[in-house]
Amino acid sequence: MLRPIRTLAVAAAALALASVSACNSASNAPSGDDGKKPGAVRGVTADAITVGGIVSMTTASGYSKKDTDLGARARYLRANEEGGVNGRRIDYLGAEDDGQDPGKNTAAARKLVQQDKVFAVAPMSSVTFSGADFLQQSKVPVFGWGTTPAFCGPSYIYGFNGCLVPMPGGTLNQTWPEGIKQVLGGGAGKSVAIIANDSDAGKFGIRTFGRGFAAAGFKVAYAKPSVPAASVPTDWSAYTKEILRSNDGKAPDAVVSVMQTPNNIGLFTALKRSGYRGVLTDPTDYDPGLLAKDATRMALDGVHVLLQFQPFEADDANMAQFKADIRKAAGGKDVPLSMHMLTGYMSADLFLAIAKKAGKDLTPESFQAAAKGFSDTGTLVGDRAEPKGQKESFGCGALVQLKDGKYHVSVPFTCHPPIPFS
Repeated sequence: MLRPIRTLAVAAAALALASVSACNSASNAPSGDDGKKPGAVRGVTADAITVGGIVSMTTASGYSKKDTDLGARARYLRANEEGGVNGRRIDYLGAEDDGQDPGKNTAAARKLVQQDKVFAVAPMSSVTFSGADFLQQSKVPVFGWGTTPAFCGPSYIYGFNGCLVPMPGGTLNQTWPEGIKQVLGGGAGKSVAIIANDSDAGKFGIRTFGRGFAAAGFKVAYAKPSVPAASVPTDWSAYTKEILRSNDGKAPDAVVSVMQTPNNIGLFTALKRSGYRGVLTDPTDYDPGLLAKDATRMALDGVHVLLQFQPFEADDANMAQFKADIRKAAGGKDVPLSMHMLTGYMSADLFLAIAKKAGKDLTPESFQAAAKGFSDTGTLVGDRAEPKGQKESFGCGALVQLKDGKYHVSVPFTCHPPIPFS
């Protein structure tokens, strides 16, 4: 049976951190020791594997990834109904809420390992992944959305669709530049303005997507991680003025926002009011729940959203299975689908696939050995392979456009050859 989702309030997070501090000696125990008997593997019993998650369910801006937890729960529920993994059920504890705060992210990681004794963290979805070093050192397999540098290199950390912000020597996913090129009818002679938050993730996004759009033939007229990460601006005029004059005094052909929904709503609304008629695009606003408010629907109307998985509108057997699993996990109700649900679902799916390959003798070491030669094909994110995914993305994706209150596929799910990143 799956345990209910638990959301931590600020006071509970502080209490958990205090409890962890009082038990620091546990962090010095061998990573495979669950404190019960010598040689025992943390989070693994004869009939169960304990897994937890870390998700930004609440944030200062109001942006939430809470649906990530439902997606993971749906995938684990089906796995258990099918007999678990090599005879062991998945005991999913639900996701800790890090509030998109570095201190809470690290506290959540320590709690899951030192108190809850998890074998793995899947999903992990936050732009603040400060607990990465602790989890890596503790030999805890982690699966999530690889939008931070922590997913690119560490041996125990896996992006469900690979590494999206690679270090030099890796590769770049070209789905977004190639998709916008198709929307615009080509990249030659076309310009883009790329804007992001002033954060580590934003700076990496500017760096990587800037190179990707340039490699696709675009002129990158503007590329700045200039928007405050902690709060949403109330006045976007300074940003829109810069963007609208960035292409040698003219507006660019496309504005690429590497930001979350509250920022995108403000930016796109301001650009439209300024008379901008070019292409607007972002990687986050694929969520039917956003359409409930008229102002939000109007702000996002016409925006092309980058997806790194099959669109919900796709006629695909795997997508049909995903929808059925979500419906069952939601108590038989048809709930609005979101990209965060799929993030959790595919994070869990990749963990389950590697755990199955590791066999009955499951340890951190056997799991890593299985991951080193893992590959499969035809998933909702395309073909997967490890450890390739720790240096580059799996290279597939699509664009959808919000039009007249509904999402439509503007560029079908396609796999593009990655380009070197140096």
